[in-house]
Amino acid sequence: MRRSLIGLASAFAAFAAAVALWQVQPNVAQANRGDAPKYSVDPDWPRPLPHKWLIGQVPGIAVDKHDNVWIVQRPRTLTSDERGASGTDPGTPPALDGATRPQGAISDCCLPAPSVMQFDSKGRLLRAWGGPADPDFGTGGPGSKCEEPNCQWPNTEHGIYVDHKMNVWLGGQAGGAVLKFTQNGNFLLQIGRRQPPVRNSNDTNGGINGTPLLAQPADMEVDPETNELYIADGYTNLRVIVVNAETGMYKRHWGAYGQNPVDDTSFGAYIKNQPPSRHFRNPVHAVRITHDGLVYVADRVNNRIQVFDKKKVGGSCPGGATAPGQCGFVREFFVETDTLGPGSTWDVDVSPDRQQKYLFNADGSNNYIWTLLRKNGEILDRFGRNGRQAGQFHWVHNMAVDSKGNIYTAEVDTGKRAQRFTPKDDDDRGRGRDKHD
Repeated sequence: MRRSLIGLASAFAAFAAAVALWQVQPNVAQANRGDAPKYSVDPDWPRPLPHKWLIGQVPGIAVDKHDNVWIVQRPRTLTSDERGASGTDPGTPPALDGATRPQGAISDCCLPAPSVMQFDSKGRLLRAWGGPADPDFGTGGPGSKCEEPNCQWPNTEHGIYVDHKMNVWLGGQAGGAVLKFTQNGNFLLQIGRRQPPVRNSNDTNGGINGTPLLAQPADMEVDPETNELYIADGYTNLRVIVVNAETGMYKRHWGAYGQNPVDDTSFGAYIKNQPPSRHFRNPVHAVRITHDGLVYVADRVNNRIQVFDKKKVGGSCPGGATAPGQCGFVREFFVETDTLGPGSTWDVDVSPDRQQKYLFNADGSNNYIWTLLRKNGEILDRFGRNGRQAGQFHWVHNMAVDSKGNIYTAEVDTGKRAQRFTPKDDDDRGRGRDKHD
């Protein structure tokens, strides 16, 4: 594998020598490495939906402890013809429905599905609830299962996680809260509150019940060892924040390199192959915790994944670490640093083996799933490409891995789908056969 050490910009020349050894950036992916796992798409997953339902953009996907697959989708993103069986035109967000169609439905299919859906590993729908297309949720009025103001459903759904207790967590890009439900959709807790998105990464007060103020939280994960919720916060704030998963009360937060307090000034657009930024850029898009106590944060527009020690990060650290081991900062990985626009590091997850050897990265700009060696960030392989056919992607946004190594992906924009990729047997690599065939 070819690598090149990235020096820092002249503004950081004072500590360039100190950090040169740990800011290692692969230039070229070494495709088809023999030790990298290979995958085939399952074109029959998921099964067709009942009730003439159709899903919109799928911003979040998760796997629970039983290997069932959960998605959160955006019913308000269906176009007029996609919801042709409805008696109303699409509404103006946050409304689901608009004007009544004078002659009723315009075609046989389809209708907006509820926002949260659970599938088994074979793609059969098990549950569906939540959001504006669910009559039990509706617009959040009296009697709703998500009744305002205690439960504020986001205007734009974003991110889903199912914890070790089978609680379902949801984020919201156009909203300021993270919501917690039972697996049947009963509301349990709201962290933060809906508000105009004002950047203040260091604000830890003022939400509902005194819980922290968030700003368009993107993703979240619960640490089962401590029952703490880690939130990638998100599309306005430039931080990871940790709260108690039962009460929502603030525990700690940090920015790039473990910086605390966070400098969340607007830092301008990313420039191709620029030196590593001392700050996260909008959005801080994903957070994942591994068995060995590391926290992986997807800094999407900076085309990098930063790694932290969960037991050390989050304390006072003005300016952030200048070397590994400081402020809980461990290392950082870079992927396709010439990527502009929305960036290359949209989501991360790990392989299910005991060592969690591989780190997978969903890249919604280049529309790949990258396979990295978790211990050092070496790029081993990738699969996918931009396209509409099975196995291809359009804005692959989120991903999840089950206990058997199957990878599930979710697409937004006009992609509007979830896909399943199954690992190939070693003997069948390169011959296109899947071990489940």
